[in-house]
Amino acid sequence: MNATFPAPDLRGRAVAVGMSGGVDSTMAALLLRRAGAEVVGLTMQIWDGSLAIPDEGRSGCYGPGEARDIEAAAAAARRLGIPHRVVPLAPEYGREVLDYVRAEYRAGRTPNPCVRCNRAVKFGALLEKAAASGAAFDLFATGHYARIGRDASDGRPLLCAARDGAKDQSYFLSQLRPAQLARLVFPLGGMTKEEVRALARAEGWPDLAEKAESQDFVESRHYGALFGGEADAPGEMMDLDGRVVGRHRGIAHYTVGQRKGLGIGGVREPLYVVRIEAAANRVVVGQREALYASRLRAEGMNWIAIDALPPEGLRAAVRIRQQHAPAPARVTPAGADAAEAAFDEPQMAVTPGQAAVFYDGEVVLGAGTIA
Repeated sequence: MNATFPAPDLRGRAVAVGMSGGVDSTMAALLLRRAGAEVVGLTMQIWDGSLAIPDEGRSGCYGPGEARDIEAAAAAARRLGIPHRVVPLAPEYGREVLDYVRAEYRAGRTPNPCVRCNRAVKFGALLEKAAASGAAFDLFATGHYARIGRDASDGRPLLCAARDGAKDQSYFLSQLRPAQLARLVFPLGGMTKEEVRALARAEGWPDLAEKAESQDFVESRHYGALFGGEADAPGEMMDLDGRVVGRHRGIAHYTVGQRKGLGIGGVREPLYVVRIEAAANRVVVGQREALYASRLRAEGMNWIAIDALPPEGLRAAVRIRQQHAPAPARVTPAGADAAEAAFDEPQMAVTPGQAAVFYDGEVVLGAGTIA
């Protein structure tokens, strides 16, 4: 699929930018100002203190250090000379992300909270609530490493991989709907991370250039706070022959493909989590070769670059986790809301609950959840 990347004319356009206090979102705001946009910074407030997670002094997308991040975002906005709003979204985040994560883990799946948050909260409820509170803007921008292209044939908005393949975040954005993409700007999509850091240093923000990356969601060692006692309900750890080989400490602590932390000794070859049987509160382990799968089924499909899969299917490259190199596959319809991918070569650790993202070169065709 051919994508074009016309530079948007932002002169005089009202653009809201999601600001976290980090280098990426701050430099995105700076570039928008340079392009002549009228910029307002928006920061989500999603932490309500309801979970007993200690403040360890680090930035993260969710946690007790949020107040520091909000102040960092506000300080960056003041230095840039742009207005800044804090948008309270704790109830929405709790309902759309925390409840979803709990439900998925309880069902024995490994969810991706970032994919869910982007679609429902960061690019959804945040914009709706900001507009309702009086913030006026035409477009929304973030510091994500991805690009918005246009289909050369019909002009539809496309989600495309970033220039910096090591930082590309199109995987996490793959559940955004075309209507959401139509009003997005990703100023950093054509830059590398080091170029962004160099820009910050050149503009007199050396401390921001060297600021550590934010932590992801809730670390597994704090799942007791997220799930209560359920996270630590022990159960059987069984091999593929049905033999009990150990005890697990709660299924929420495990994911398909995991090798470390199983606590199984006296085996010749390393064992990995092969599947999680939630109803039986059981973790099934096996050797590495048991992790390979030649097919997957994805449900809840969100097609972006096409309206639907053709009946005969198509060729695509399928990414099954953020750090996975997209693998060639034949993709065919599997119902009104599902697709099946048959890989050219078996893939390791195809994990139920994670996103399966379908690419045609740099263009995201669509995505679903591995079932």
